[in-house]
Amino acid sequence: MKKIAVTVAVLALGLAACQPKAEDNAVGNEANVEDSANADVNAASNDAVDASNAADNALDAASNAIDSAGNAVENAGAAVANATDNATH
Repeated sequence: MKKIAVTVAVLALGLAACQPKAEDNAVGNEANVEDSANADVNAASNDAVDASNAADNALDAASNAIDSAGNAVENAGAAVANATDNATH
């Protein structure tokens, strides 16, 4: 009977030693939370960069449109000048 009690006690202690410790789990959970927070910060940073790039592209497109409009005005002026020259010759 004592052998059985000792065997059961040894098995119980062995199983208890195999169980993960709450402190280790807490550290693992904290690392997971930090990793998730870093991922969120990185995603937000990437979104900000994307928004900045989109704004830069929009400004470039607006500048190009203004340049094109200026060219159209110059071309129209040249066409009027040419028409005037052609009419007088």
